[in-house]
Amino acid sequence: MTNDEKKKIKLKIEEDIDILQKQIAILEENSRPIPSCCPSEQLTRTEEMGDQEINNKILQTSRLHLIQLQNALLRVKTPLFGICVECEEEIALERMRIRPESTRCVACKI
Repeated sequence: MTNDEKKKIKLKIEEDIDILQKQIAILEENSRPIPSCCPSEQLTRTEEMGDQEINNKILQTSRLHLIQLQNALLRVKTPLFGICVECEEEIALERMRIRPESTRCVACKI
């Protein structure tokens, strides 16, 4: 991978981190506890709790993805960026463009 390619991927990582941080802020806002209600509103509250559970799972996944991107941002400065941790072969450039947090090539990921 050339230095120019690394710079482009680094920019993508930074953009992805920025977008994800904004999404996480919204998800955190939507994860606030749902206040209790009267019995006639129980069905609506149950639906809201189900939505909140889904939101919390998305939030958890988003936080993990953010950590992976932040780690990739640190690795992009090293010569090992884009090298598979399993087979030590170069990870396909197209894969790194799409998923810059990748640490394994497609063959080793399977």
